[in-house]
Amino acid sequence: MRVAIPDLVSPSYFPAIAAVELGCFRAEGLEASLELIYPVTRTYTMLREGAVDLVGGAAHAALYAFPGWQGCRLAAALGQRMYWFLVVRSDLGAARGDLHAVKSLRIGAAPGPVDGLRAMLRSAGIDPDREVTIAAIPAAGAGVSFGVAAARALAAREVDGFWANGMAAELAVRGGYGTLIVDARRGDGPPGSTDYTFPALVVAQATLDQHPERVAASVRALQAAHRLLGEDPQRADEAARRWFPAQELSLIAELIRRDLPFYDTTISERSVESMNAFARHIGLPTGNAGYADIVAQRSA
Repeated sequence: MRVAIPDLVSPSYFPAIAAVELGCFRAEGLEASLELIYPVTRTYTMLREGAVDLVGGAAHAALYAFPGWQGCRLAAALGQRMYWFLVVRSDLGAARGDLHAVKSLRIGAAPGPVDGLRAMLRSAGIDPDREVTIAAIPAAGAGVSFGVAAARALAAREVDGFWANGMAAELAVRGGYGTLIVDARRGDGPPGSTDYTFPALVVAQATLDQHPERVAASVRALQAAHRLLGEDPQRADEAARRWFPAQELSLIAELIRRDLPFYDTTISERSVESMNAFARHIGLPTGNAGYADIVAQRSA
């Protein structure tokens, strides 16, 4: 199975990395490989074109390549809730939860994830097109994970803040040049924002139709990775060793330990309803698709 993720040196999609690197796919009789394809909108395009078999990405972003959920299914959740962090320059003295601190700032964000940031700002009464400058991080992609690039850009004062993964936030906060404003997963954002989206394992409908047993085995591999990390978060070092630079490798086990409460492959009807409402709000075409049309199977 060819597994693609849009951000590699990150805790965001780490259960997919662990499922490959800790042998969970192999235990299910499947050979699996990892590929970094940035941004998530392109990752899903590659899934649509059959270039990859599975994507670990933001659930709502599948709609960029599969309008109305036609042609893909959510196989399982990699974790629960929206999982990005808003960080700004530490010298600004911004307070935790104060979204208004980003006014007039330059904020780096990636296509797909930026949807959550823009919606949060609007919910807080901030116009993301007029009161904030939101742009991509130029160094991201081409083999460089977005979060790492975002942290470097903030350290170099190329941006005033970023909306990125937990690794980027940890690097910036530990480095003393970033202040955490919003941890979306843990409820710092406006009401309802925790459920805008979530990280999902996504499969093309054609693959599900032709190889349902492989998809089911892939979900079991993901569940096994959750269990292994839950039993010993330090196994994250083993899973990351081939992919992470030294500094990021030294941090990943702690970041995974913090995320363990959210490691559940279940996709609930409520989470799908919330995600669809968010997608419609930002103009993505959800069509008339309901839970049974979007989710491949109920996760155990």
